[in-house]
Amino acid sequence: MIVENQSNLKVHFAGAEVMTQFYALQYLNIKYNLYTAFPFLERSVLKTKKSPIIPCHLKGFDYEIPNYITKHSKHCIQDSGLFTLMFGSHKGQKDEKLMNAWYDGLVEFTLNNNNNATCVEVDCQKILGVKKAWEYREKFAKDIPNRIINVFHKEDGQKGLDRLIEFSNYIAVSVPELRFLGQKKSVIQIANYIKNKKPNIDIHLLGCTELKLLKELSFCSSADSTSYKSGIRYGFIKSKHVKNIKSSEIKKIICKEGYDTIRKYSNEQNTNAIILNAYYLNQEYIKNAGDQD
Repeated sequence: MIVENQSNLKVHFAGAEVMTQFYALQYLNIKYNLYTAFPFLERSVLKTKKSPIIPCHLKGFDYEIPNYITKHSKHCIQDSGLFTLMFGSHKGQKDEKLMNAWYDGLVEFTLNNNNNATCVEVDCQKILGVKKAWEYREKFAKDIPNRIINVFHKEDGQKGLDRLIEFSNYIAVSVPELRFLGQKKSVIQIANYIKNKKPNIDIHLLGCTELKLLKELSFCSSADSTSYKSGIRYGFIKSKHVKNIKSSEIKKIICKEGYDTIRKYSNEQNTNAIILNAYYLNQEYIKNAGDQD
């Protein structure tokens, strides 16, 4: 369950906590996945249920869903859910009291899962500052036995990046953040800088969906993407509407058990769309980033 010094980048399919979509990944034998702790911590920490949980065949879903995902993955990443907390339906000013509660909830959730997922830290630089992020970072390393991905943000600056490289064995660079700042090209520069400074470090590209970037940065260890959900989200795959997908053709790329399992919890159009998009993108990742086994 440890991605370490990979010979090529492995793309993790994000949003795996949505079981109706994870079944497609499982039965297509996609081995690298990412789930977020957000919907679970939302219930335990915030006491709200804005983010739905669909357990499907599982019953005690608080821990069964993450454990089911890791059981059917070669490597799995657990996201902290912090980005959703800060910028999703609960967005607004987050104080230290809430962040402490989120941190405690994340540690408890991780320990209770005991599933060996690699865990993204509580990277709160944007709301509580760099100093507080380091407090959580050092504490997190002591509080959980899992491997940890530490995240670099622009707020850290050059000195912060150097300190992070020295501290970490697995470091993430936020691609959407740099894209938003108009600094997408700096992703390549930062990744190369990290690898040159510490050759044995693993690098994760957060939210990286561009095939060209994956190809150029194939020396990184991992990336994550939700692009395989676009067919359901927008109704189109490669400019063609998903209503035109033929079920008979989809059944040729996935086993009967897999198709029937997804179909049990989802309509025909969404079932076809999630299978086709995941299958197609995995082939593209193999072409551009290398072997995904």
